[in-house]
Amino acid sequence: MSKRWLMAMLCLTGLAGPGPVLSAPSSVVLSCAVVYMPQRSTWVREVRIDWDRKAIRSLRVDGVEPHGFSLIPQGVMTAVDNERIQIDLVARQWQSDFRGHASGQGRCETVPG
Repeated sequence: MSKRWLMAMLCLTGLAGPGPVLSAPSSVVLSCAVVYMPQRSTWVREVRIDWDRKAIRSLRVDGVEPHGFSLIPQGVMTAVDNERIQIDLVARQWQSDFRGHASGQGRCETVPG
């Protein structure tokens, strides 16, 4: 899968806004309400994806830019502070785990900009 595939998916799911991706930088910010188990606590997590016409330029989770990310079917996978994170951009779902000690699951909404 290519980063262009992810950009096309952002457009198709409406996350990129109306119209084609322009050459100017674009971004989407998601607010994800994630329930962590077994603690049963809810945290609101922020995901920002910045791209231009050619590539995804950055991915940030709560303002932290991970060392890398991978494209997966329908979304992106990354890790921050030992939390492995998968974000399904089509279903707008967050799934994560802390190396088997805790897990998180939640819904993401686009933050109006």
